[in-house]
Amino acid sequence: MDTKIGSLDVCKPACTDVGSLPNGAASAIQSTAPSTVNSSDATLGRHIARRLVQIGVTDVFTVPGDFNLTLLDHLIAEPGLTNIGCCNELNAGYAADGYARSRGVGACAVTFTVGGLSVLNAIAGAYSENLPLICIVGGPNSNDHGTHRILHHTIGLPDFSQELRCFQTVTCYQAVVNNLEDAHEMIDTAISTALKESKPVYISISCNLAGIPHPTFSRDPVPFSLSPRLSNHLGLEAAVEAAAEFLNKAVKPVMVGGPKLRVAHAGNAFVELADASGYALAVMPSAKGLVPEHHPHFIGTYWGAVSTAFCAEIVESADAYLFAGPIFNDYSSVGYSLLLKKEKAIVVQPDRVTIGNGPSFGCVLMKDFLRALAKRLKHNKTAHENYSRIFVPNGHPLKSAPKEPLRVNVLFQHIQNLLSSETAVIAETGDSWFNCQKLKLPAGCGYEFQMQYGSIGWSVGATLGYAQAVPEKRVIAFIGDGSFQVTVQDVSTMIRNGQKNIIFLINNGGYTIEVEIHDGPYNVIKNWNYTGLVDAIHNGEGKCWTTKVRCEEELIEAIETATGAKKDSLCFIEVIAHKDDTSKELLEWGSRVSAANSRPPNPQ
Repeated sequence: MDTKIGSLDVCKPACTDVGSLPNGAASAIQSTAPSTVNSSDATLGRHIARRLVQIGVTDVFTVPGDFNLTLLDHLIAEPGLTNIGCCNELNAGYAADGYARSRGVGACAVTFTVGGLSVLNAIAGAYSENLPLICIVGGPNSNDHGTHRILHHTIGLPDFSQELRCFQTVTCYQAVVNNLEDAHEMIDTAISTALKESKPVYISISCNLAGIPHPTFSRDPVPFSLSPRLSNHLGLEAAVEAAAEFLNKAVKPVMVGGPKLRVAHAGNAFVELADASGYALAVMPSAKGLVPEHHPHFIGTYWGAVSTAFCAEIVESADAYLFAGPIFNDYSSVGYSLLLKKEKAIVVQPDRVTIGNGPSFGCVLMKDFLRALAKRLKHNKTAHENYSRIFVPNGHPLKSAPKEPLRVNVLFQHIQNLLSSETAVIAETGDSWFNCQKLKLPAGCGYEFQMQYGSIGWSVGATLGYAQAVPEKRVIAFIGDGSFQVTVQDVSTMIRNGQKNIIFLINNGGYTIEVEIHDGPYNVIKNWNYTGLVDAIHNGEGKCWTTKVRCEEELIEAIETATGAKKDSLCFIEVIAHKDDTSKELLEWGSRVSAANSRPPNPQ
């Protein structure tokens, strides 16, 4: 049966976590015996704060409102927890998202409804990307529940459940804490569920409860001991045996990493399989950064028609391919145009393995499967040898004439030289997706973008959160002017917290990615003086340096300054680009996604 994958989403929603805590969280869990705390510290608010520190959260992103003020008092009283006040709730949520990508878990705290519904979009994005995120909301006074009173910050109805109902579809657990008797249990259940499911959770705390002592909070929280998830032994053996038989008879098999490697904590197991098998190794675009690109068998990003050079040819011509943690949506499949056949594929999800058109094996954890499979495969480097034979190194952009307007491909040629183990790349939705995808990441260089949800403006908050989580790295963000206009305010928070990020603002006059999908006057935006705006935000407080670049000579000078004299400052470099200067990949991808979007209705 010539069934294609990439025309359907063949994977189910992410399963529960595989039993280990997220990266960075496990080391924060202590096995020491709990100690008695002072009664003044034995409050609900301090319990939450201690729990956050225990799981690895040392920064919480907040926006104050009258329902969460007392709660914030108790969060900031915790010595191990730093309050990062944000300019709006949406960015606080995006920051918690970026933080969770590095630390393994993030947290934000906002006020009831007006704050909760504002942060909701960011929480939905974290849900789509399988990120554990603790969203804490300061709720109404416990005495007001069930009274049919009308409160401020609501839609004017005596029903306080609107916010809860909105969060139910974008979180894996919801706790509404309006009494102290079961608060301890509800909070612990919420936090442990976020870690196990690798999804956001919602915790609403009545505003009058955060500062009240209670016997259940009289000791330091007993450390979490999450029961490990185990593979079904017989199912694992059967899956490995069937997969080994399938792959060992193939002539030129390949393996492709997907974004769910993160939630399955299977990145190392995936590399072990590549080492043992000799297979050519590629990643899906949303998995860039999860697999080491310096691996000797690495052949690039598999993204259908917009793959990196010679990668798609090797993957799509293979007679067997193993996809570990893929998501086949309309964006990752380039408008459902991947040339893959289901009967040639082994699809490994966090707790399930499907071989060809069948069989499928449940209760098999990805990392267990990959490690066991590595011991059963014959070494086969045919696909990688084929890649080596046909590979031609990328050419260099045409040399710029003196003072010639800067081209985007020249910009990214210089960006490549900026990257090291001490940097991380954040790519905003837009042409930065495609340009950053072609960067070759050195060992240890971080990389993040939000492909599944694709919310423009995400990168500003995510840069704030990621940089706060790993202050030893310098975050380099690539943001389009349209996206920047959505969330610019929290550049202020970066400066306030002494971050040394480098932001490249691509000023090309509009929503370029939308132009290539479907153009119209709505894709043209009002031009801002972006450097002037950031200078106004800076206002002489903190370390910030800005500049505009219009040609390669100015770019070289700006990069030298940002990495030299201003290396300890936030550096904002506005790049003036022509409105039609886009990557060839965006042109191809945009036309294919446009075709998918404009399909006529099926006959009735």
